[in-house]
Amino acid sequence: MQVSVRDLQRRSPRDMPDSPTPRLDCDCLLGMILHKPRSWLAAHDDELLTAPQLAAYEACTARRRTGLPVAYITGHKEFFGLDFAVTQDVLIPKPDTELLAEQAIAAISEYTRRGGVRGAGSIRIADICTGSGCIVISVLSRFSAQCGIKAAASDISPAAIETARQNARRLVPQHDIAFITGSLLDWNEPRQTFDIILSNPPYVPSHTARQLLADGRGEPLLALDGGTDGLTVIRKLIPQAAASLAGGGFFLIETGEYNSAETAALLSQAGFISVTTYTDLGGMPRVIRAQKP
Repeated sequence: MQVSVRDLQRRSPRDMPDSPTPRLDCDCLLGMILHKPRSWLAAHDDELLTAPQLAAYEACTARRRTGLPVAYITGHKEFFGLDFAVTQDVLIPKPDTELLAEQAIAAISEYTRRGGVRGAGSIRIADICTGSGCIVISVLSRFSAQCGIKAAASDISPAAIETARQNARRLVPQHDIAFITGSLLDWNEPRQTFDIILSNPPYVPSHTARQLLADGRGEPLLALDGGTDGLTVIRKLIPQAAASLAGGGFFLIETGEYNSAETAALLSQAGFISVTTYTDLGGMPRVIRAQKP
């Protein structure tokens, strides 16, 4: 019996019963297998799958039923309008994190308008805990190579750094990013200064992080676990960022709903000014921007 695209779309809730978006998952998996965009699937839902294609689809849905996200199955995730390669060595880029990229672009534009410390066209940015590189790459994609932004991106995971490097080569080949394997800003010796520091560090409390991963999603615990109260990494990063920022520079950090207020207080205690919290589309505190005097 031959099976069409439409048949699989209709039976997707049975194939992936625990998925909140089975039809979307079905389209993503079929798009990968057939090498077609979703628009093509919509216009050709009577397309019949070959036996190998159907076998591949069924193998993918079997993996999805274990809780593994579609992004890890396809190896791709869209973020900020860009197609990022992802592996289980990195977190899957989340829509809420686009707020961090948006605010970083705004901060760079503001810094450029006022001339900065070194003048427009020579801004230095650092992305700490870069993971897939989705934040720094998304930011740089909005600026031409001629703008002179110099970027560094670091992560404690060598595998994550390799994923980020490959994404940068494919998505922003015009920009030169220094990729560094190291914990937070420990690698910044002898100390160099940055105008903008960005970070989406591990900030989920340990117990909650383990609960999140119990559904089989397979994301790296290292990238989620922020210690008992979710602030272990943040407490170390804030003074490092203060020491590594140029005067007037900005520090932007994602903290989420777990410890946003506490993070804002820590930033103020560290001497940062203009500490501002931005909420995501769901109305939850997501990103904090702070300035070094």
